[in-house]
Parts: sequence; C-alpha cells; structure tokens
Amino acid sequence: MNDTFAPSTCLAAAPAMHSRRRRYSLAALRSLIALRREQAYFRFELKRMATDNPHLIDDIGLTKKEVEAEIAKLPFWQR
Repeated sequence: MNDTFAPSTCLAAAPAMHSRRRRYSLAALRSLIALRREQAYFRFELKRMATDNPHLIDDIGLTKKEVEAEIAKLPFWQR
C-alpha cells in the first residue's frame, strides 16, 4: 500500500505548535517599553538621589541595600 498521500505527523502537529506561541499586540509592546523606561528612569533618579542627597533615601522608605540592588540593575554604562 502506498502512503504518500497520508498526512505527515509533523504537518498535523504544526497548527498546535503555532497556537502555543505567544502573540503580543502593538499596544502591549508599547506598554512594555513604557514600563521598562519608567523603571530605568526610577533607577537613574534613585542613583542620583543616593549620591546627592542620601538622607532622602530614608524618607522614601528604602534601605541602603535595597537602593544598591536597584542601582545594580542599571546598564553598566550608567552605574
């Protein structure tokens, strides 16, 4: 018997693979970029505050270790 026209198992599984892949909308991508920029701006301002006015760190309720951990998340050229 010739099974050249039988559906292949990899072709039959292909639609299932595509349904598992996440698709993000343009609005979701924009909001993700905005969130990352906001976090980077916060960390940059936190670094500036820690160097210029370290007494203000206590006012916002962070410890020195927490501030150092957040500053460490900045890219290496901004640390």
